[in-house]
Amino acid sequence: MKMKLNLVILFIATSLLMNACSNGQNNSNTNSKGNEQTKTINYLLSAIDFQKKMEELSLAPVVDVRTPNEFWGGHIAKAINIDFRGSNFDSEISKLDKTKPVFVYCLSGGRSTAAANNMRSSGFTDVYELSGGMMKWRAASLPETTDSRTTSTGMTKAEYNKLLDSKKLVLIDFYAEWCAPCKKMAPYLEELKKEMANKVTIIRIDADKNTAMCKELKVEALPTLLLYKNKENTWSNTGYISKEDLLTHLK
Repeated sequence: MKMKLNLVILFIATSLLMNACSNGQNNSNTNSKGNEQTKTINYLLSAIDFQKKMEELSLAPVVDVRTPNEFWGGHIAKAINIDFRGSNFDSEISKLDKTKPVFVYCLSGGRSTAAANNMRSSGFTDVYELSGGMMKWRAASLPETTDSRTTSTGMTKAEYNKLLDSKKLVLIDFYAEWCAPCKKMAPYLEELKKEMANKVTIIRIDADKNTAMCKELKVEALPTLLLYKNKENTWSNTGYISKEDLLTHLK
């Protein structure tokens, strides 16, 4: 009787063990398939990875969605210019093959993200974006080309340094006309320019027209504020900041 009981126990234990191994194998296969099914491609790439991906997919079009003036001021060599805010963006972008990879970039990433989302919603399957746009591309010292008609990339370092020659605080605001946070900050910066004229000099610099200076100062996103005291940079801020928060740094 005892021997039969032991055999029964052994049989049950063996069955449970085999079942557990079988379940583990099935789960593993399921997970493996699941991983394949849920695997995603990173379409938002750093400047270095964006360049590598372009080399890998050398036949894929590269679209610069900035304005023509921005484009001719400096762009990735093989890029074509289709202004995202232009009236013919949809018609021009529709000429590209939606089933094949496309690269998209702008100055700092905002317009290219909007353009990429627009393209995906219209059926494009593989849209690669340059994270941080041309600002990050330039910060990484990657090659770009300019139109031979364009002879200037803005003020020189000497001209910039001259702006800092003041006994007052000097607040430099790097902005762009298309930048939403820049537009939101512009009114109160104009107010502060008058309200604190005896203490602070506020100077706004168009990043699109001063690409060389942005690169030298490592201005990689907009808006960027740089505060100087006796020509020394004492504080900086990237992105939107409220008037109240800014005032805490100007007092």
